[in-house]
Amino acid sequence: MRILLVGEFSRLHNSLKEGLTALGHEVHIVGTGDDFKKYPVDFPISSTLVASNSLLSFCNRITRKLFRLDLEAYERAYRFRKLLPILKGYDVVQLINSNAIETYPKLALRLYEKLFAQNSKKFLLICGDETPIVDVLLKNNLKYSVLTPYFNNPTANKKYYNYTLNYTNNQQRKLFDFVQTNCDGLLVSDLDYKIPMEQTGFDFTFIPNPINTDKLEFIPMEIPSKIVIFHGVNKYSAVKKGSSVFLEALSKIELKYGDKVEIRIVNSLPYDEYQKYIRSAHIILDQIYAFDQGYNALEAMAIGKVVFTGAETEFQEYYQLTDSVAINALPDVESIVQQLSFLIENPEELTLIGKRARQFIEKEHHFVKIAEIYTESWNTTNP
Repeated sequence: MRILLVGEFSRLHNSLKEGLTALGHEVHIVGTGDDFKKYPVDFPISSTLVASNSLLSFCNRITRKLFRLDLEAYERAYRFRKLLPILKGYDVVQLINSNAIETYPKLALRLYEKLFAQNSKKFLLICGDETPIVDVLLKNNLKYSVLTPYFNNPTANKKYYNYTLNYTNNQQRKLFDFVQTNCDGLLVSDLDYKIPMEQTGFDFTFIPNPINTDKLEFIPMEIPSKIVIFHGVNKYSAVKKGSSVFLEALSKIELKYGDKVEIRIVNSLPYDEYQKYIRSAHIILDQIYAFDQGYNALEAMAIGKVVFTGAETEFQEYYQLTDSVAINALPDVESIVQQLSFLIENPEELTLIGKRARQFIEKEHHFVKIAEIYTESWNTTNP
Protein backbone atom coordinates (compact mmCIF):
# COMPACT_ATOMS: atom_id res chain seq x y z
CA MET A 1 0.00 0.00 0.00
CA ARG A 2 0.93 3.65 -0.40
CA ILE A 3 0.36 5.41 2.92
CA LEU A 4 0.49 9.11 3.79
CA LEU A 5 0.87 10.04 7.46
CA VAL A 6 -0.06 13.67 8.11
CA GLY A 7 1.53 15.35 11.15
CA GLU A 8 4.03 14.26 13.78
CA PHE A 9 3.81 15.11 17.48
CA SER A 10 5.65 12.41 19.40
CA ARG A 11 7.60 10.25 16.93
CA LEU A 12 4.55 7.99 16.75
CA HIS A 13 4.20 8.37 12.98
CA ASN A 14 7.93 7.82 12.46
CA SER A 15 7.86 4.53 14.36
CA LEU A 16 4.68 3.51 12.54
CA LYS A 17 6.36 4.32 9.23
CA GLU A 18 9.33 2.14 10.18
CA GLY A 19 7.02 -0.75 11.00
CA LEU A 20 5.01 -0.31 7.80
CA THR A 21 8.18 -0.05 5.71
CA ALA A 22 9.41 -3.31 7.24
CA LEU A 23 6.19 -4.89 5.98
CA GLY A 24 6.89 -3.65 2.46
CA HIS A 25 4.62 -0.60 2.27
CA GLU A 26 5.51 2.78 0.78
CA VAL A 27 5.09 5.45 3.46
CA HIS A 28 5.57 9.21 3.58
CA ILE A 29 5.18 11.71 6.43
CA VAL A 30 4.17 15.32 5.87
CA GLY A 31 4.42 17.65 8.86
CA THR A 32 6.31 20.31 10.78
CA GLY A 33 8.56 18.03 12.85
CA ASP A 34 6.88 19.36 16.03
CA ASP A 35 8.79 22.56 16.74
CA PHE A 36 11.89 22.13 18.95
CA LYS A 37 11.66 18.32 18.88
CA LYS A 38 12.67 18.24 15.20
CA TYR A 39 11.25 14.85 14.27
CA PRO A 40 12.12 13.79 10.71
CA VAL A 41 9.47 14.19 7.98
CA ASP A 42 9.53 13.47 4.24
CA PHE A 43 7.60 16.58 3.23
CA PRO A 44 8.28 19.49 5.64
CA ILE A 45 5.71 22.25 6.12
CA SER A 46 7.32 24.05 9.07
CA SER A 47 7.42 27.83 8.99
CA THR A 48 11.04 28.30 8.01
CA LEU A 49 10.61 31.68 6.32
CA VAL A 50 8.85 33.56 9.12
CA ALA A 51 10.78 31.80 11.88
CA SER A 52 14.22 32.45 10.38
CA ASN A 53 13.72 36.04 9.23
CA SER A 54 14.19 38.56 12.05
CA LEU A 55 11.97 41.18 10.39
CA LEU A 56 9.16 38.72 9.69
CA SER A 57 9.47 37.29 13.20
CA PHE A 58 9.11 40.80 14.63
CA CYS A 59 6.09 41.47 12.40
CA ASN A 60 4.58 38.16 13.51
CA ARG A 61 4.88 39.13 17.18
CA ILE A 62 3.04 42.37 16.38
CA THR A 63 0.26 40.73 14.36
CA ARG A 64 -0.27 38.08 17.03
CA LYS A 65 -0.49 40.67 19.77
CA LEU A 66 -2.66 43.22 17.94
CA PHE A 67 -4.75 41.08 15.61
CA ARG A 68 -4.29 37.52 16.91
CA LEU A 69 -2.97 36.51 13.51
CA ASP A 70 -0.09 34.06 13.31
CA LEU A 71 1.97 34.38 10.13
CA GLU A 72 3.64 31.03 10.82
CA ALA A 73 0.23 29.31 10.71
CA TYR A 74 -0.42 30.88 7.31
CA GLU A 75 2.98 29.79 6.06
CA ARG A 76 2.35 26.19 7.13
CA ALA A 77 -0.94 26.21 5.21
CA TYR A 78 0.80 27.68 2.16
CA ARG A 79 3.53 25.06 2.21
CA PHE A 80 0.98 22.25 2.54
CA ARG A 81 -1.04 23.67 -0.37
CA LYS A 82 2.09 23.72 -2.54
CA LEU A 83 2.60 20.02 -1.80
CA LEU A 84 -0.96 18.97 -2.69
CA PRO A 85 -0.14 18.05 -6.32
CA ILE A 86 2.17 15.26 -5.09
CA LEU A 87 0.08 14.19 -2.07
CA LYS A 88 -2.27 12.07 -4.15
CA GLY A 89 -2.88 8.46 -5.09
CA TYR A 90 -2.43 7.09 -1.58
CA ASP A 91 -4.39 4.06 -0.43
CA VAL A 92 -4.48 5.41 3.13
CA VAL A 93 -4.19 8.91 4.56
CA GLN A 94 -3.93 9.15 8.35
CA LEU A 95 -4.09 12.42 10.29
CA ILE A 96 -2.37 12.55 13.67
CA ASN A 97 -4.82 15.24 14.79
CA SER A 98 -7.83 17.01 13.30
CA ASN A 99 -5.48 19.98 12.81
CA ALA A 100 -2.43 17.99 11.76
CA ILE A 101 -1.33 20.83 9.48
CA GLU A 102 -1.10 23.17 12.51
CA THR A 103 -2.82 26.09 10.85
CA TYR A 104 -6.14 27.92 11.21
CA PRO A 105 -9.14 25.55 11.20
CA LYS A 106 -10.77 27.25 8.19
CA LEU A 107 -7.59 26.84 6.16
CA ALA A 108 -7.10 23.25 7.33
CA LEU A 109 -10.65 22.36 6.29
CA ARG A 110 -10.13 23.65 2.75
CA LEU A 111 -6.83 21.82 2.45
CA TYR A 112 -8.39 18.58 3.72
CA GLU A 113 -11.17 18.85 1.15
CA LYS A 114 -8.56 18.75 -1.61
CA LEU A 115 -6.39 16.13 0.10
CA PHE A 116 -9.32 13.78 0.77
CA ALA A 117 -10.68 14.14 -2.77
CA GLN A 118 -7.48 12.84 -4.36
CA ASN A 119 -6.84 9.85 -2.08
CA SER A 120 -8.64 6.70 -1.01
CA LYS A 121 -9.23 5.81 2.66
CA LYS A 122 -8.88 8.43 5.39
CA PHE A 123 -8.37 7.94 9.13
CA LEU A 124 -8.02 10.18 12.18
CA LEU A 125 -5.67 9.08 14.95
CA ILE A 126 -6.54 10.50 18.36
CA CYS A 127 -3.36 10.58 20.43
CA GLY A 128 -3.44 14.00 22.12
CA ASP A 129 -5.68 17.01 22.56
CA GLU A 130 -8.79 16.60 20.43
CA THR A 131 -12.31 18.05 20.50
CA PRO A 132 -14.21 15.03 21.93
CA ILE A 133 -11.39 14.32 24.40
CA VAL A 134 -11.41 17.87 25.78
CA ASP A 135 -15.23 17.82 25.90
CA VAL A 136 -15.13 14.77 28.17
CA LEU A 137 -12.25 16.02 30.32
CA LEU A 138 -14.12 19.28 30.96
CA LYS A 139 -16.85 17.25 32.66
CA ASN A 140 -14.24 16.47 35.33
CA ASN A 141 -15.68 13.01 35.98
CA LEU A 142 -12.44 11.02 35.76
CA LYS A 143 -10.05 10.25 38.61
CA TYR A 144 -7.76 12.91 37.15
CA SER A 145 -6.58 14.12 33.77
CA VAL A 146 -4.28 16.67 32.15
CA LEU A 147 -6.96 19.23 33.04
CA THR A 148 -6.67 18.58 36.79
CA PRO A 149 -4.28 21.53 37.39
CA TYR A 150 -6.73 23.75 35.51
CA PHE A 151 -9.64 22.63 37.71
CA ASN A 152 -7.52 23.07 40.85
CA ASN A 153 -6.64 26.67 40.01
CA PRO A 154 -8.37 27.95 36.85
CA THR A 155 -7.37 31.58 37.40
CA ALA A 156 -3.65 30.89 37.65
CA ASN A 157 -3.46 28.02 35.17
CA LYS A 158 -5.85 28.97 32.37
CA LYS A 159 -3.03 30.55 30.36
CA TYR A 160 -1.33 27.14 30.17
CA TYR A 161 -4.45 25.59 28.65
CA ASN A 162 -5.23 27.96 25.79
CA TYR A 163 -4.10 25.39 23.22
CA THR A 164 -6.15 22.61 24.81
CA LEU A 165 -9.28 24.70 25.34
CA ASN A 166 -9.14 25.95 21.74
CA TYR A 167 -10.35 22.51 20.68
CA THR A 168 -13.79 23.46 21.98
CA ASN A 169 -14.17 26.71 20.01
CA ASN A 170 -16.60 26.82 17.09
CA GLN A 171 -14.04 26.80 14.28
CA GLN A 172 -12.02 23.92 15.71
CA ARG A 173 -15.24 21.98 16.42
CA LYS A 174 -16.34 22.46 12.79
CA LEU A 175 -12.96 21.16 11.66
CA PHE A 176 -13.21 18.06 13.85
CA ASP A 177 -16.78 17.43 12.68
CA PHE A 178 -15.65 17.67 9.05
CA VAL A 179 -12.72 15.31 9.60
CA GLN A 180 -14.76 12.83 11.61
CA THR A 181 -17.55 12.82 9.03
CA ASN A 182 -15.21 12.40 6.06
CA CYS A 183 -12.83 9.88 7.59
CA ASP A 184 -13.43 6.15 7.29
CA GLY A 185 -12.45 5.47 10.88
CA LEU A 186 -11.20 6.85 14.19
CA LEU A 187 -8.23 5.31 16.02
CA VAL A 188 -6.90 5.97 19.53
CA SER A 189 -3.37 5.30 20.78
CA ASP A 190 -3.61 4.69 24.53
CA LEU A 191 -5.95 4.42 27.50
CA ASP A 192 -5.83 8.15 28.23
CA TYR A 193 -7.84 8.60 25.02
CA LYS A 194 -9.69 5.27 24.97
CA ILE A 195 -11.28 5.90 28.37
CA PRO A 196 -12.75 9.36 27.56
CA MET A 197 -13.70 8.29 24.01
CA GLU A 198 -15.90 5.60 25.54
CA GLN A 199 -18.08 8.44 26.86
CA THR A 200 -18.55 10.08 23.45
CA GLY A 201 -20.62 7.59 21.46
CA PHE A 202 -18.09 7.56 18.60
CA ASP A 203 -17.00 4.24 17.13
CA PHE A 204 -13.23 3.86 17.32
CA THR A 205 -10.43 1.31 17.31
CA PHE A 206 -7.76 1.19 20.01
CA ILE A 207 -4.25 0.44 18.71
CA PRO A 208 -1.32 0.83 21.16
CA ASN A 209 1.61 3.07 20.29
CA PRO A 210 4.31 1.51 18.07
CA ILE A 211 7.83 1.52 19.53
CA ASN A 212 10.86 0.70 17.40
CA THR A 213 12.68 -1.76 19.63
CA ASP A 214 15.30 -2.32 16.92
CA LYS A 215 16.52 1.26 17.28
CA LEU A 216 16.12 1.40 21.06
CA GLU A 217 18.69 -1.03 22.38
CA PHE A 218 17.96 -2.51 25.79
CA ILE A 219 20.52 -1.44 28.39
CA PRO A 220 20.59 -3.93 31.30
CA MET A 221 20.66 -1.87 34.46
CA GLU A 222 23.49 -2.60 36.84
CA ILE A 223 23.10 -1.56 40.47
CA PRO A 224 24.70 1.90 40.52
CA SER A 225 26.72 3.61 43.24
CA LYS A 226 24.84 6.82 42.45
CA ILE A 227 21.33 6.79 41.03
CA VAL A 228 20.68 9.28 38.23
CA ILE A 229 17.16 10.73 38.18
CA PHE A 230 16.10 12.65 35.08
CA HIS A 231 13.18 14.97 34.36
CA GLY A 232 12.71 16.77 31.06
CA VAL A 233 10.51 19.86 31.26
CA ASN A 234 8.45 20.65 28.15
CA LYS A 235 7.80 24.40 27.90
CA TYR A 236 4.38 23.80 26.36
CA SER A 237 3.06 21.08 28.68
CA ALA A 238 4.91 21.37 32.01
CA VAL A 239 1.74 22.21 33.96
CA LYS A 240 -0.37 19.56 32.22
CA LYS A 241 2.24 16.88 32.92
CA GLY A 242 2.76 17.74 36.58
CA SER A 243 6.34 19.00 36.42
CA SER A 244 5.85 21.13 39.54
CA VAL A 245 5.02 18.00 41.57
CA PHE A 246 8.12 16.23 40.29
CA LEU A 247 10.37 19.23 40.93
CA GLU A 248 9.17 19.63 44.52
CA ALA A 249 9.68 15.92 45.14
CA LEU A 250 13.19 16.09 43.67
CA SER A 251 14.10 18.93 46.03
CA LYS A 252 13.17 16.73 48.97
CA ILE A 253 15.03 13.73 47.54
CA GLU A 254 18.18 15.82 47.07
CA LEU A 255 18.06 16.94 50.70
CA LYS A 256 17.32 13.44 51.94
CA TYR A 257 19.88 11.44 49.94
CA GLY A 258 22.57 13.92 48.89
CA ASP A 259 25.51 12.07 47.33
CA LYS A 260 23.47 8.92 46.67
CA VAL A 261 21.63 10.57 43.79
CA GLU A 262 22.35 12.81 40.83
CA ILE A 263 19.40 14.86 39.63
CA ARG A 264 19.30 16.13 36.06
CA ILE A 265 16.66 18.58 34.84
CA VAL A 266 16.55 19.96 31.29
CA ASN A 267 14.13 22.14 29.34
CA SER A 268 12.61 21.55 25.88
CA LEU A 269 15.37 19.65 24.12
CA PRO A 270 15.35 18.32 20.55
CA TYR A 271 14.47 14.63 20.41
CA ASP A 272 17.99 13.30 19.73
CA GLU A 273 19.54 15.30 22.57
CA TYR A 274 16.70 14.33 24.92
CA GLN A 275 17.39 10.65 24.19
CA LYS A 276 21.01 11.04 25.34
CA TYR A 277 19.78 12.14 28.78
CA ILE A 278 17.33 9.24 28.90
CA ARG A 279 20.06 6.71 28.16
CA SER A 280 22.36 8.04 30.88
CA ALA A 281 19.71 7.98 33.64
CA HIS A 282 18.30 5.19 35.80
CA ILE A 283 14.96 6.75 36.75
CA ILE A 284 12.86 8.91 34.42
CA LEU A 285 10.16 11.24 35.76
CA ASP A 286 7.84 11.48 32.77
CA GLN A 287 4.35 12.68 33.65
CA ILE A 288 1.54 12.77 36.18
CA TYR A 289 -2.25 12.91 35.60
CA ALA A 290 -2.20 9.88 33.27
CA PHE A 291 -3.67 6.37 33.24
CA ASP A 292 -1.30 5.02 30.59
CA GLN A 293 2.16 5.80 29.27
CA GLY A 294 2.87 8.51 26.74
CA TYR A 295 5.38 8.12 23.95
CA ASN A 296 8.48 9.35 25.80
CA ALA A 297 7.75 6.97 28.65
CA LEU A 298 7.36 3.99 26.32
CA GLU A 299 10.67 4.67 24.59
CA ALA A 300 12.44 4.97 27.95
CA MET A 301 10.86 1.70 29.09
CA ALA A 302 12.08 0.03 25.89
CA ILE A 303 15.65 0.94 26.85
CA GLY A 304 15.09 -0.56 30.30
CA LYS A 305 14.60 2.55 32.42
CA VAL A 306 12.34 2.85 35.46
CA VAL A 307 9.72 5.42 34.48
CA PHE A 308 7.36 7.43 36.69
CA THR A 309 4.31 7.88 34.49
CA GLY A 310 0.73 6.75 34.07
CA ALA A 311 0.38 3.12 35.17
CA GLU A 312 -3.03 3.13 36.82
CA THR A 313 -5.21 0.18 37.80
CA GLU A 314 -7.02 0.48 34.47
CA PHE A 315 -3.70 0.02 32.69
CA GLN A 316 -2.68 -2.96 34.85
CA GLU A 317 -6.05 -4.62 34.25
CA TYR A 318 -6.16 -3.99 30.51
CA TYR A 319 -2.77 -5.60 29.93
CA GLN A 320 -3.31 -8.21 32.69
CA LEU A 321 -0.13 -7.28 34.54
CA THR A 322 0.73 -8.64 37.97
CA ASP A 323 4.16 -6.98 38.35
CA SER A 324 5.07 -3.34 37.80
CA VAL A 325 6.54 -2.35 34.45
CA ALA A 326 6.44 1.36 35.37
CA ILE A 327 5.77 3.44 38.48
CA ASN A 328 2.31 4.99 38.69
CA ALA A 329 3.03 8.68 39.34
CA LEU A 330 0.25 10.14 41.48
CA PRO A 331 -0.34 13.90 41.79
CA ASP A 332 1.07 13.91 45.32
CA VAL A 333 4.57 15.06 46.28
CA GLU A 334 4.90 12.74 49.28
CA SER A 335 3.84 9.75 47.20
CA ILE A 336 6.55 10.53 44.63
CA VAL A 337 9.13 10.99 47.42
CA GLN A 338 8.13 7.70 49.01
CA GLN A 339 8.37 5.77 45.73
CA LEU A 340 11.73 7.32 44.85
CA SER A 341 13.04 6.61 48.34
CA PHE A 342 12.10 2.95 48.03
CA LEU A 343 13.99 2.62 44.75
CA ILE A 344 17.05 4.46 46.08
CA GLU A 345 17.16 2.22 49.15
CA ASN A 346 16.41 -0.93 47.14
CA PRO A 347 18.36 -0.43 43.89
CA GLU A 348 17.97 -4.07 42.88
CA GLU A 349 14.34 -3.16 42.08
CA LEU A 350 15.61 -0.88 39.31
CA THR A 351 17.08 -3.87 37.49
CA LEU A 352 13.92 -5.96 37.85
CA ILE A 353 11.50 -3.23 36.78
CA GLY A 354 13.71 -2.19 33.87
CA LYS A 355 13.84 -5.75 32.55
CA ARG A 356 10.06 -6.16 32.85
CA ALA A 357 9.56 -2.80 31.12
CA ARG A 358 11.52 -3.96 28.06
CA GLN A 359 9.62 -7.25 27.93
CA PHE A 360 6.32 -5.38 28.11
CA ILE A 361 7.25 -3.07 25.22
CA GLU A 362 8.35 -6.00 23.06
CA LYS A 363 5.09 -7.83 23.75
CA GLU A 364 2.56 -5.00 23.51
CA HIS A 365 4.20 -2.20 21.49
CA HIS A 366 6.59 -3.79 18.98
CA PHE A 367 6.54 -1.50 15.96
CA VAL A 368 6.10 -4.21 13.32
CA LYS A 369 3.33 -5.97 15.27
CA ILE A 370 1.54 -2.65 15.74
CA ALA A 371 1.98 -1.80 12.04
CA GLU A 372 0.27 -5.10 11.21
CA ILE A 373 -2.67 -4.13 13.43
CA TYR A 374 -2.92 -0.76 11.67
CA THR A 375 -2.96 -2.34 8.21
CA GLU A 376 -5.58 -4.85 9.31
CA SER A 377 -7.76 -2.03 10.65
CA TRP A 378 -7.33 0.04 7.49
CA ASN A 379 -8.04 -2.93 5.21
CA THR A 380 -11.17 -4.07 7.02
CA THR A 381 -12.72 -0.59 6.99
CA ASN A 382 -14.91 0.12 3.98
CA PRO A 383 -14.54 3.60 2.42
